[in-house]
Amino acid sequence: MTQATLYVVATPIGNLDDLSPRARRILQEVDLIAAEDTRHSRRLLSHFSIDTPLVAVHEHNEEAAVNELIGRLTNGESIALICDAGTPLVNDPGYRLLQAAHANVVCVSPVPGPCAAVAALSVAGLPTDRFAFEGFLPAKSSARRARLDGLRDEQRTLIFYESVHRFRDTLADMSSAFGGARRAFVGRELTKLHEQCHAAPLDELQRLVDSGDMVLRGEFVIVVDGAARRSPETKKIDEDQLLAALCEVLPGKQAVDIVARVGGGRRNEIYQRMLALKAKN
Repeated sequence: MTQATLYVVATPIGNLDDLSPRARRILQEVDLIAAEDTRHSRRLLSHFSIDTPLVAVHEHNEEAAVNELIGRLTNGESIALICDAGTPLVNDPGYRLLQAAHANVVCVSPVPGPCAAVAALSVAGLPTDRFAFEGFLPAKSSARRARLDGLRDEQRTLIFYESVHRFRDTLADMSSAFGGARRAFVGRELTKLHEQCHAAPLDELQRLVDSGDMVLRGEFVIVVDGAARRSPETKKIDEDQLLAALCEVLPGKQAVDIVARVGGGRRNEIYQRMLALKAKN
């Protein structure tokens, strides 16, 4: 490494074989690894015989840790930022550190790899050209329902994370907000030994949970189809109003021709209405 760099390194979401060779090399070569949970990350690093020093950077201490980490970077050290699983900053800590790195003109570099949201989207069988990542919904039912109601007409594919404790209630709230027939996908324990992938309407997914075919254990990603695109409503033309306006500036015959072309009405009928209009005036 010739330049001090903050590497944002994706780590496995379950299957350890998903750690890329480049990620492994970077984690071995940096001066320091900033981890969300050092105990969790130490197990991963030990598996690959990586003994780089670790420091904790999580949502409770990130603000305080930023100055020290930026100081080390500006003094020439390189640091790898990792989270417990997947790609850092995607519903995980690291925003303040990256913001400070850019503000201090520190070199940053992504080391891409696993991300539960993208992994689920790739196998959901739903449109991928436009999507929105919503992360975890509010824990309180009233706030969760309000958030979902606000997304009812969203046309992009929606991606959510959910805990095992709220998964059943979240599916029910989604069925209520989006309709039970809305297409969806659930990925449980993605890349792990007991992985489950189910693509079905929301009400069918609820039945899978109730029947026990979808086990309530582990971590869940929910992907929901966007709302159907609505055709723009065509405002109906008031032919009489248009005819009256045109007759004020054009000869009657020309006004009748224009209204017939625009409105699609019969010319003879429009002509008679034009005569009646002129007689009133």
